[in-house]
Amino acid sequence: MSNFDSVAREWDKDKMHMERSVAIAAELEKIVPINSSMKALEYGAGTGILSFLLKDRFAEITLMDNSQEMINVCIEKVEYNHANHIKPVWFDLEHNELAEKFDIIYNQMVLHHVNNIEMIFQKFYSLLDDNGYLAIADLYPEDGSFHGQEVKVHLGFDPEMLKKSLNSIGFKHIEYKTCFELKRESGKIFPIFLLVAQK
Repeated sequence: MSNFDSVAREWDKDKMHMERSVAIAAELEKIVPINSSMKALEYGAGTGILSFLLKDRFAEITLMDNSQEMINVCIEKVEYNHANHIKPVWFDLEHNELAEKFDIIYNQMVLHHVNNIEMIFQKFYSLLDDNGYLAIADLYPEDGSFHGQEVKVHLGFDPEMLKKSLNSIGFKHIEYKTCFELKRESGKIFPIFLLVAQK
């Protein structure tokens, strides 16, 4: 069982997870011209908090995660909300190919868990329709204290470096801004950016 499997049932009880998603959803709606015909993919959806906030804004939403327990929680939430246009999928995009197209792909606090950033950007690009949008919310560079030294992840990102990487693949109209500040009990603050790019 992965760490995310073990915490799936408690995930939505953390007030900060909801506050963060509310802030990201609000900024996303300001930056991206969302319309009700769009087909969306939330990559690394977890329990789908962000997508359930946006559920009335899209024609169809695929919730993709490689944690089976997170997806099980999503399935229960879809049934509870009678949200039949939301489709939870247990899938590992890092190691498998998907033959589908989307108008928008978004994720929050997922990229720092991805091993090969360049490869996942290429996959996002191929999964988007022409002029489709990619939205990434993640940590600015940090000292490793967000997860602790024992967890092997990227220690946040410089959005300018991500911008260069996305540009080289073919993404355009790239912009970013700080969208949330996560405050820990220790008093330490971790700012989070939202970056949006277009194919």
